[in-house]
Amino acid sequence: MTYTTTSQIRKQKRMKIIDVVGAVIVKDGRIYASQRGYGEFKDGWEFPGGKVEANETSQDALKREIEEELDTVIEVGESIGQVEYDYPKFTLHMKLFICSILKGDLTMLEAEDERWLTLETLDSVEWLPADVAALDLVRKYFSNK
Repeated sequence: MTYTTTSQIRKQKRMKIIDVVGAVIVKDGRIYASQRGYGEFKDGWEFPGGKVEANETSQDALKREIEEELDTVIEVGESIGQVEYDYPKFTLHMKLFICSILKGDLTMLEAEDERWLTLETLDSVEWLPADVAALDLVRKYFSNK
């Protein structure tokens, strides 16, 4: 019997891999979530962030994305892990970082809605599939604190 690995399937399908970063912004024991206001995944909830550009570190990409999307300067803290999720048309590779606000008020420039959630209320919104997988990393991080 022959087994096919996920990477072999991707090669067969020639799936595009998109590298993104997500900010787990923490303030007063709560975690920030935003609802997408555009695109194919409009209305889904996510950790804010975005694509990593060429010649850009994950941390620099996250700072840039949060400033562009939320008009806020953040401090990027420790990485809590990464998630790989196969959407029908691409594979998303997302690195997550614990972040704090240095300057700004998280002004929604692209998002449709926002919420500050506790660990107990994380499941109160409909997360995008890759972000659902990221919730395990968030819970694990805070359970060790």
